[in-house]
Amino acid sequence: MTEPTDLTAHRLAELIRRREISPVEAVEASLARIEQLNPTVNAVVTVCADRALDAAKKAEQAVRSGAELGPLHGVPIAVKDLDPVAGVRMTRGSLVFAEDVPTETILCVERLEQAGAIVVGKTNTPEFGFKATTDNALFGPTPTPFNLAMNAGGSSGGSAAAVAAGLVPLAQGSDAGGSLRVPAAFCGVFAMMTTFGRVAVPAKPNAFRRLNPMVCYAPLARSVRDAVIGLDVMSGPHPRDPFSFPVGDRLADGLDGDLTGLRVAYSPDLGGYPVTAEAERLVRVALPALVEAGAVVEEVDFKLPFPHDELTAMWRRYLSLCHAESAEVARRQGLDLVGDHSGSIEAGYIDSVRVGDSFRAVDFRLEDLMRTQVLDAFEDLFDRYDLIASPVNGITGVPNGSGRDTVGPHEIDGRPVDRYVGWSLTSPFNLIASPAASVPVGRAANGVPVGLQLAARRHQDVKVIRGAAAIEARLPWADSYRDLRLGA
Repeated sequence: MTEPTDLTAHRLAELIRRREISPVEAVEASLARIEQLNPTVNAVVTVCADRALDAAKKAEQAVRSGAELGPLHGVPIAVKDLDPVAGVRMTRGSLVFAEDVPTETILCVERLEQAGAIVVGKTNTPEFGFKATTDNALFGPTPTPFNLAMNAGGSSGGSAAAVAAGLVPLAQGSDAGGSLRVPAAFCGVFAMMTTFGRVAVPAKPNAFRRLNPMVCYAPLARSVRDAVIGLDVMSGPHPRDPFSFPVGDRLADGLDGDLTGLRVAYSPDLGGYPVTAEAERLVRVALPALVEAGAVVEEVDFKLPFPHDELTAMWRRYLSLCHAESAEVARRQGLDLVGDHSGSIEAGYIDSVRVGDSFRAVDFRLEDLMRTQVLDAFEDLFDRYDLIASPVNGITGVPNGSGRDTVGPHEIDGRPVDRYVGWSLTSPFNLIASPAASVPVGRAANGVPVGLQLAARRHQDVKVIRGAAAIEARLPWADSYRDLRLGA
């Protein structure tokens, strides 16, 4: 029989419900694969074997008793190490928090556990998730399983690599500017940032800390169906998240991949971002799949109101405000990150905190004026098209550094870019709080996977799933995982 670690999440859950595989067998297989391959892929930084096996035994009893089972009953998952799971170490990729153990679980993971999923470990991330590559001084870099010399991307890189390598079929991540889509592209897995507020994220004790609508939580998976199951479980409002909303549709409704009547705008550079010829060529190859599914695809000469470097700088200033806020919260709790601990923290993060500290309130409001112009440009395009397609990344990989020095290039084809995040085309959709996904569409000459970005208007998440399912049906990527020779 096929090994449990080779199965998709939905297939594994199905076999568990049919009692052909037990939850204990599924979790043991995941733990064994982590033990075997994690020294190579460095995706999981904390393994919670005892907690997972205890949960698996209870899940097995539920199967035997004929209890009602959730859609992910007995399925092993991993959680990004920026987000809390009660009783499991959460380092945030930082030496400062190397032994921190939270007492609460983030709501999106709590909902996955209520659906039967079993957390087996925490996954690697850049320190405090502040850049689009995954490494840190505590654990080092996480490579893409397709080329161990190249980085998995970030900041959900550990989760993406864990899924691609078959350590778990599903892993939780988050996205404030591409942190789901960038590593999903580099690791050949699927991930989707939903409309902001679809997945509730209560922030205790102050629910209004999240006034800046850029962050989304979602699973990374080896199939669109798996990701949809996880997202439908995670979705829905919560009284302690004032920006969350009742969900009136199910993403599963888009799995038929029928694009009849849909119009797709293809922008090879999303209005001016630098993109290598190889990255763009590999993304363009996927466009006929959308046409075969019934869509009308047109290449557009789309222009954003600001140059790519100004947009990246604007997004980074927003993120700096978040970093400054987090540092201030830590300071009020007696932990001075930029003072007493600055020598232990990556310099790029400290610089970001200081930029955020220098912001005036009026500066923040002026940034919102720029952000509104970005929204208007996209809305003008959405008036004519249902989906926007583009590359996820402008490059086909980032070489691993050592420790915490993995960053992207200074330039692409002679055009300067921000080394931390400026080589991806993802952050504009965070600025406008729209749904956007990374869909695997091929591999570059160096073996690193390439992703196509699909985006839609707010609250039209199902259209993104339709487009992704159409591509998956015609350019299936599942066999690519069998090409991996990790630990062989």
